[in-house]
Amino acid sequence: MLTRRHLALTTLAAALALTTAAQAQTQELAFGIISTESSQNLRQAWQPLLDDMGQRLGMKVTAFFATDYAGIIEAMRFNKVQVAWYGNKSAMEAVDRAQGEVFVQTIAVDGSAGYYSTLVTHKDSPLNSLDDVIKQRANLTLGFGDPNSTSGTLVPGYYAFARNGVDPMKDFKRVVRANHETNLLAAANKQVDVATNNNENMERLFKTQPAKAKDIKVIWQSPVIPSDPLVWRTDLDATTKAKVREFFLAYGKNSERELSILKTIGFGGFKPSSNAQLIPIRQLELARERSRIEADTAMLPADKAKKLQEIDGKLAELGRQVAAAN
Repeated sequence: MLTRRHLALTTLAAALALTTAAQAQTQELAFGIISTESSQNLRQAWQPLLDDMGQRLGMKVTAFFATDYAGIIEAMRFNKVQVAWYGNKSAMEAVDRAQGEVFVQTIAVDGSAGYYSTLVTHKDSPLNSLDDVIKQRANLTLGFGDPNSTSGTLVPGYYAFARNGVDPMKDFKRVVRANHETNLLAAANKQVDVATNNNENMERLFKTQPAKAKDIKVIWQSPVIPSDPLVWRTDLDATTKAKVREFFLAYGKNSERELSILKTIGFGGFKPSSNAQLIPIRQLELARERSRIEADTAMLPADKAKKLQEIDGKLAELGRQVAAAN
């Protein structure tokens, strides 16, 4: 039989455990925002949503910016960022290197399943197609995206360039790395001959700088890219995860004000997702690497065969994951 002393100690231990659990819950969140344009523009667009998020969660939510995508990935890796908006390529890096996990996916304003990488140039440019760019690349300056950008680097790097035997870092006259907004403005101002981008950022430029947007033409469009994911750290406590997920899945559904905020950012809402949405991006990355290895004439045949076999094995495993999910 428990004595009163034992009962008191048991009660005290339970109270301490509850207190510890409560203290373990997150008190403040840093939300990472990838550098698709200037941090000033991004802060202005995102701050109303983050203010609503802080109020709904009952905690302070602050925006975290970096000069490039890698800065947000590294911030999540070192727990300076707990939740972040990424493109698929940068989300893949966050999952692999920064304890990240996809939990929701953005929905386009028009409700479409994704968005598209593009090649853009000035409206008066003689370049009118991808074929024109490929033929004249040795004399062209290319505005390329952030190395961790899906639409700015990965997708055009494979579909526009690798599949046509082009190494963009070697075959163009000059390559300039920049974010989406800067690349669009560089094309509009004739500072580059052609630039990578995407339809969503082009649509945003029509809102922020319509005169410049009218000076740009699209000369190539990729296959559809899955809409952007939101990622949290896997060690974020369960209570906070549930609140964050609930907030995003409900946001904009029953409020014209919230929907207006989302449209300013470039979204129509959010839907549930997981790391599985990154499988096509992993396949694309492996396919691009396979093309690079196949075209490497300096590699010994045995080494090339081994690397290609390794890549084919990874592609086969990803194919099995897709089949199992379906």
